[in-house]
Amino acid sequence: MKNIFHPSDFTEESEVAFAHALKIALPAKANLSMFHVHEKRDDEEWTEFPGVRNLLVRWKLIPEGSSRDEVRKLGLGIQKIQGMREDPVASILGYLESTPNDLIVLTTHQQKGIDRLLHKAIAEPVARESKQLTLFIPQEQKGFVSLKDGKVSLQRILIPVDQNPLPQAAIDAASGLVHLLNGNRTEFTIVHVGSHKTLPPFHLSNGHDSKWKTIVSTGNVVEQILKIAEDRAPDLIVMATQGHQGFLDALRGSTTERVLRAASCPILAVPVE
Repeated sequence: MKNIFHPSDFTEESEVAFAHALKIALPAKANLSMFHVHEKRDDEEWTEFPGVRNLLVRWKLIPEGSSRDEVRKLGLGIQKIQGMREDPVASILGYLESTPNDLIVLTTHQQKGIDRLLHKAIAEPVARESKQLTLFIPQEQKGFVSLKDGKVSLQRILIPVDQNPLPQAAIDAASGLVHLLNGNRTEFTIVHVGSHKTLPPFHLSNGHDSKWKTIVSTGNVVEQILKIAEDRAPDLIVMATQGHQGFLDALRGSTTERVLRAASCPILAVPVE
């Protein structure tokens, strides 16, 4: 995970997503690209980009008044990019097409009903069309990285699984993220809506004092995932996704997108061919 991409709209909600992107970039010693779309180049806009040094000072990783060299000593590469198209989705996808990244971290707005029809989605189409690993931070949610001190809370992770797509990529991504962030005593819960006969094959990682549980339930897939998430209050949901599969998905969204619209915690969407 050497290149991390964070689109920002300079709101407080976006600051939470920025904190997650920065926290993941630190142990990975990654290049963090922050991207903002504006109709035309405006030099004043550059001052509005999230303050990397300010947050690192708050987390006590560098002293106050530190120079950019102190940030570089942490192994971070920081890039601020201003797109200049009226369509944010087209601008972001255009950049990602020429500069692929290992992880996208962004805020998602969970409009429902008529609000969803009136507001153009950005997060979902960016993840779907780019087909890149994407961490969604729902608006008004704190996520698993504290803005105050940078501490990580990944005690419970939920991983819904099915035969299609196969879940191994999601399981590996969940385990890898915990390992990267030095998590321990994490409880991973595998969720399958179906029967034990339809439970797909997978193998688990036994590192970092982790515990693994499996829940098999019946009913509507999205409703069951959200119900179990409500009961277990995970810090993160990790889902393998293939994007839209057919007319119904195009109309109502994929399983991952429908869970995302109602989830009360971040979701890591893992693209699977």
